[in-house]
Amino acid sequence: MSGMKIAIITDTHFGVRNDSEYFLNKSKLFLDNIFFPYLKKENINTVFHLGDIVDRRKYINFNTSKRIREDFLIPLFENKIETHIILGNHDIYYKNINDINAVEEIIDKRFDNFKVYYQPFEITICDVKILMLPWICEQNKELTHELIKNTKSQICMGHLELNGFEMFKGGSVCDHGIDRKIFDKFDIVCSGHFHHKSTSSNIHYLGTPYEMTWSDFDDPKGFHILDLSTRELNFIQNPFKTFKKIFYDDKDKDSLEENEIKNCKDSIVKVVVTHKENPYLFDKFIDLIEDASPQEYQIVEYSPEYEKDNDEIDEAESTLDIFKQYIQKSEIKGINKTKLEKTIIDLYNEAINLE
Repeated sequence: MSGMKIAIITDTHFGVRNDSEYFLNKSKLFLDNIFFPYLKKENINTVFHLGDIVDRRKYINFNTSKRIREDFLIPLFENKIETHIILGNHDIYYKNINDINAVEEIIDKRFDNFKVYYQPFEITICDVKILMLPWICEQNKELTHELIKNTKSQICMGHLELNGFEMFKGGSVCDHGIDRKIFDKFDIVCSGHFHHKSTSSNIHYLGTPYEMTWSDFDDPKGFHILDLSTRELNFIQNPFKTFKKIFYDDKDKDSLEENEIKNCKDSIVKVVVTHKENPYLFDKFIDLIEDASPQEYQIVEYSPEYEKDNDEIDEAESTLDIFKQYIQKSEIKGINKTKLEKTIIDLYNEAINLE
């Protein structure tokens, strides 16, 4: 029964990468060809957005605001899709209160089929109680914990920072945040915030709908369908990729001919040179890359003796991963590496949220 099924999307981060038109177009490609067609095909008329609609906390770019409305909000409105939105940490102006936020300024009271949750709140959909948990800050922390403790809801939707989950694929495990044990009482918990899709017991981090940084490379992206009656959560994958790696080795002529260079069109490409003896062959190879019309490309050269996790080669690493690896490899005596890591993470998060 489609009425018992809802779609869940999170961390759209409209305006990512300095309000890049390229990334706005990538999100539209996903919305127009995957997200909205699926809702129509399956007759799904309820959508939950679990926070971080926008990327910038402090201000909105006019073009980004227009694109949010045209690409995402108006199709939801015109198709009469009931939409429930909670605040993420990127949606709020201040860190300790949710009162000033992008969702209220851009969305709330402009569409009668949208419901926005600024504070923790219990709702009922198809006779199923759901606890809605927007970003937890000093303002709502006490109320949030009280509701978690006393709620009769069996489903929780949040934008949560829980310890023990990967923030990005292959590393950056969160070693702070809320103790996940307080969510044991729920049948299922769905959350935004961490961009890597992962599951542990009843808790599901849903990940981003599309690739936004090299940390997202080769990491499945998309949205989810939740059956409220069975608690079954299904992943609908986004087939469109943004980032692509191509390895060059002119000792292996066959691999050069078979390389899927044509798939570089409109992609952000890293050409990783593992072996180069013939400059002429390499120039021809790069010409083919350019002819394929990528959005941009970068050449990374290294010697086979380099460590596998060399910073230049492992582009999928996040900035935080690189910081953490450097700290762990440090031989400076007398430093508390765990405390230093946490300080660096806090400073990094503060820096990316500066106006």
